[in-house]
Amino acid sequence: MSFDSSVPLRWVDVDAQGHVNNALIADYLQEARVDWLQSGANAHLLGDATMVVSHQVEYLGPVFFSTTPLRVSLDVGVVGAARFVLGYQVFQDERLVSRARSTLCLYDYRAARIRRMTGAEREWFAAQSVALEPFRAIDGWRVGPDASEHTFTVRWSDQDAYRHVNNVRVFDYFAEARVRLTPEPGPDRMTQAAAEQLTWMVARQDVDYLGQIVQRPEPYRVRTAVAKLGRTSATLVAEVQDPLDDRVLARAHTVLVSGDVSGRPVPLPKVMHDSAAAWPAVRAVRA
Repeated sequence: MSFDSSVPLRWVDVDAQGHVNNALIADYLQEARVDWLQSGANAHLLGDATMVVSHQVEYLGPVFFSTTPLRVSLDVGVVGAARFVLGYQVFQDERLVSRARSTLCLYDYRAARIRRMTGAEREWFAAQSVALEPFRAIDGWRVGPDASEHTFTVRWSDQDAYRHVNNVRVFDYFAEARVRLTPEPGPDRMTQAAAEQLTWMVARQDVDYLGQIVQRPEPYRVRTAVAKLGRTSATLVAEVQDPLDDRVLARAHTVLVSGDVSGRPVPLPKVMHDSAAAWPAVRAVRA
């Protein structure tokens, strides 16, 4: 049986395009996930025993500010020895606005390793397990030698109870890098879009967490490349890297759609074609 969680909206969730920013959907999923865990026998896992491995998020419609909370319906998918998958449907006024999947694992932060579930922990997850419809794959790309680069520093408020950057904040880092995806000097991509009466809509975003990002004085960097172009959509791949050792700490695959002011898809503007020529992604090498 699905678990339903009521998630209130905040006025500050609304972005410059007049609707809730895409990154906030991951925040709402997190609120529902915490609500679900706190409701049952595995509430003890909150705070020091779970880690997000990946997210897949489909954006099906805009979310607008309202004093009526969203309804997030959560289901448990595959349950393994140390990992479990969650599925979500997000509704505003019973309109389906997003679907998502998350993979989480149990993690011993003191020993810095993944740990297996106890029998009782796995039993609680498995009792709720149902078959989840798989999402269409959009991964398979990597950032090549030529990429758009954006540096950022971690804010103190980006940290969570585990003393590393919360998984939701990583969506923000990728978004800030996308805004700056312009090969020529001048206004950023969003400013150009506003001047041309265009909007950019995120249709899908998958994030894989490959290492921990921590608060420190030294900056991190995001490298972004264009994987493929359609008539009205573009697929990007981006990586958060540690410049101190070049480790990739997170990777995102994002599908963007170009739209007019009403949200109707329109052909991609020149800036995206120029970006694809300047920063082409490369196919991932399968092991």
